[in-house]
Amino acid sequence: MAKTADRARDVLGDREHALRLLRLMVLVRRFEERAEEQYTRARIGGYCHLAIGEEAANVGSIDCLGADDYLFVSYRDHAAALAVGSSPAAVMAELFGKETGVARGYGGSMHLLDVDRHFLGGWGIVGGHLPIAVGAALALDYQDAPGAVLCQFGDGATNTGAFHEALNLAAIWGLPIVFQVINNLYGMGTSVDQASAEPELHKRACAYRMHGERVDGNDVLAVREAAGRLLARAREESEPALLETTTYRYRGHSVADAGKVYRTADEVDSWRERDPITRFVAVLQEHDLLDDEALDEMRKQVSDEVSEAIREAAAAPAPGPDELYDNVYGDEHWREQFDAMDTAAPFGEREETRSWLR
Repeated sequence: MAKTADRARDVLGDREHALRLLRLMVLVRRFEERAEEQYTRARIGGYCHLAIGEEAANVGSIDCLGADDYLFVSYRDHAAALAVGSSPAAVMAELFGKETGVARGYGGSMHLLDVDRHFLGGWGIVGGHLPIAVGAALALDYQDAPGAVLCQFGDGATNTGAFHEALNLAAIWGLPIVFQVINNLYGMGTSVDQASAEPELHKRACAYRMHGERVDGNDVLAVREAAGRLLARAREESEPALLETTTYRYRGHSVADAGKVYRTADEVDSWRERDPITRFVAVLQEHDLLDDEALDEMRKQVSDEVSEAIREAAAAPAPGPDELYDNVYGDEHWREQFDAMDTAAPFGEREETRSWLR
């Protein structure tokens, strides 16, 4: 508890840092609200999973990452991209499938990344990125390189085989990785209590003789303290850990899910009373680091920034169809090989048929 208090004082003793954390959380919230709006306007195709209500769990842990660390997350990845420093305009453009997106329009909502900032996705298969994150941790260990891996995933991923395989290997090999379960209490429409024989998910770490702990995922300072401590241990002692951050998503599993069938309005309201942004604002005001005027100005700036991101994304060009297979094939002559198939493609089929009939 003393270390937790010390780390909280570190943030609260640095007004600029504290306000940066709040601004990131406010940015994530506003970005997600506007992304939901853009989805309903058919500007975002495919799936779209929002992190409204989970801001502290994302921002608190990612704030602890250093220049040598790596980040892997699940398909609910907008908050992670913003938290590592990707520009809102580039993230929104990726959601729109535009060339100026963080993945040049190839990935979309579920496959964001920012290689320069060591953010390696954005993975669409539940639990599928955990072994890949372990591979990155193995590479760091093998090369005796500095840094650690933070791997975020939802509660539903803890019931996949990849979860157990990843934790087992990380423990056996002593790899520098922290597994963060962002437990929002539901895997799609099924509660953790219904799906997991042990609903306190951090306890699963003991099966691999790995450290596990649970913190309040709606308390950004608590998340930051735990993640910072465990990442430091991973870097310095090559000790993996399982961190469970309990939080709640106010929206459904995806934008297509209203989220009202499997949970009550009272339940949602009870979690809104523990809103991570409202709680952190209260802490900052209690320590005289923020007043209402400054908060209003911050919200306005963030709202304007997201609005500008939408305008830029809407105006950006879409990727060219001829780039569809770029970065897929290793053979440098693949284009010539594919030229022979053009006549059988939908755009050349009729012309070829006509020439044959003649």
